[in-house]
Amino acid sequence: MNNLFNQHLKGDRSIWVVAMLLGATSLLAVYSASSWMGWQHTGGTFRILVKHALMLAAGGFIMYAASRIRYTAYSKLAQLGLSVTILLLGLTLLIGTNVNGASRWLAIPGVGITFQTSDLARVVIVLYLARVLGRTREEPWTFREVIIKLMLPLGAICGLILPANFSTAALLFATCLLLMYIARVPVRHLLGVVGMAVGAGMLLLLLSKANPELLPRLNTWQSRLTHHGGDDREANYQVNNAKIAIVHGGLLPNGPGTGTSRNYMPHPESDMIYAFIIEEYGSILGGTGLMLLYLILFSRATKLANRCEKPFGSLAAMGLALSLVLQALVNMAVGVNLVPVTGQPLPLVSMGGTSMWFTCLSLGIMLSISRSVYDTANGTEGAARNLNGQRHAAAA
Repeated sequence: MNNLFNQHLKGDRSIWVVAMLLGATSLLAVYSASSWMGWQHTGGTFRILVKHALMLAAGGFIMYAASRIRYTAYSKLAQLGLSVTILLLGLTLLIGTNVNGASRWLAIPGVGITFQTSDLARVVIVLYLARVLGRTREEPWTFREVIIKLMLPLGAICGLILPANFSTAALLFATCLLLMYIARVPVRHLLGVVGMAVGAGMLLLLLSKANPELLPRLNTWQSRLTHHGGDDREANYQVNNAKIAIVHGGLLPNGPGTGTSRNYMPHPESDMIYAFIIEEYGSILGGTGLMLLYLILFSRATKLANRCEKPFGSLAAMGLALSLVLQALVNMAVGVNLVPVTGQPLPLVSMGGTSMWFTCLSLGIMLSISRSVYDTANGTEGAARNLNGQRHAAAA
């Protein structure tokens, strides 16, 4: 095992192990939860398993390849990637694949693959803000600079995501505000930004009353908010079945393949996979254990941020970790009925396509940062040992 990490999987070992454990959990849970889909596809459940395993393998390759690139290269790519991402988000709204009144997917011509451009935007905007915030400054941030240099790019990204996916836009906005706070942008400026965002949201709601096409999913958002925690069984059907699955799971594991909620709970392989994992693996191992993996990931990112010499690396590690961990916590909160249904997948666990790949890309960039941190530390220790050896030789 040491040879595997020393020769091939370089960087923070804890991040590699967390990624492997999440991938293994995903393989087991998706295979069991998606059995209801087997009758709809030629090849049955085995075909679904193979497809998901191939997606995980491709994600592992992306993570490995991203970890081999020096992390400073992502700072340069982020500036170019911002323009490309804004263009792709605009195309998604205009010509994207529409499902349930939301245009979130953009087809890649010639290969038959669609991807959510918002997943790309999560990575790009965090790296871009880390680049801007990481530059050395002699004077404190002014409110004008915050608006022009930080909020205009962030507002463009979130504004293009919002019509089709409110939860993603809101979560990304909150993540970036936390990143700005970590980078010591004055709190009064951040509060001013929040006030402007609330005002813009209220204005958008008023305009949508006159033009419903402006926010095509507004009625869905209102329904989820008003019915959350209520007695309407039809409106809360998905969440109520998730709670039943959790109760059936109990504290201790029941074993893989024992879950029955897959037969009646909508989307047990994606949106509600956390509740399904608890049903099969119990609240202690499945529920608490899974949350612990994401918290370990965040703690390792915090350690990297403290040890990285360049501000871009520190902020990129924290921003990417915040993005993944907050998304995971929201998915878990939905599963246990703490917040309304959002449709956020559980990173690296939920069944999905390219969203898993962008999650692996984020982890790969974090691993690239960790490689730089540990290589620097090892180089310093090696230099110290050589210096001590030379002194002992001279004394002899």
